[in-house]
Amino acid sequence: MRCLSCKYGNMIDSTTTYVITLENYVLIIKNVPCMKCTQCGDELFNTDILEKIDEIISETEKLASEVSIIDYSKVA
Repeated sequence: MRCLSCKYGNMIDSTTTYVITLENYVLIIKNVPCMKCTQCGDELFNTDILEKIDEIISETEKLASEVSIIDYSKVA
């Protein structure tokens, strides 16, 4: 599959670190499966992964300190 952003690279299976800044804390999710462009590095997530990220965000909001680091492969 060609990259939707740069139109030159190929999208390959990979993992990434997903970082989001929420109201009172920063959440870092390591080892998140994605499709990554070999040219520009753009990342795409499928719907199932995005739904799981939303779940993780909801769960960590209840427990979070200022920074939370979660390993996706251990909670998926």
